[in-house]
Amino acid sequence: MTIKDLKDGITSWKLTRERIINLTVGLSAVLIYEFFARPVYRPYIYKNHINDFHLADTIGNTLGTIATVFVLIGFIGQGRAQHYFLIKSITVSVALYEIAHPLLGKPIDPWDIIATVLTGGFCLIGYKLIHPTSFDKESSTDK
Repeated sequence: MTIKDLKDGITSWKLTRERIINLTVGLSAVLIYEFFARPVYRPYIYKNHINDFHLADTIGNTLGTIATVFVLIGFIGQGRAQHYFLIKSITVSVALYEIAHPLLGKPIDPWDIIATVLTGGFCLIGYKLIHPTSFDKESSTDK
């Protein structure tokens, strides 16, 4: 993906069924986090001392990775190969952000890094299940 590819993608951007699905998945992850996970689920787990295998601790990273991946491929992705590249590079970027937390004065949370990598893998699998025959850049017509 070059700057020219990105520029061409922006100028020829169309709202296709595939983009709508990707944006819906990503924005749903944001809504679940903002209206359920953070205000309801996490406080309930902490208040009742329930062992949920660190899900309450990493729910923000998990849903944030899903949202980042699917919103970005919904907005700038052009074809299956580029979507795969974006899923992998976004996952690595979020994991590197977690590793760079000491630069921001925060401790590194290994559970967040593990959750990010696992969620990136699940995003790749989920993408393949949602779009079994995805479009190529040249034939990106709406079905």
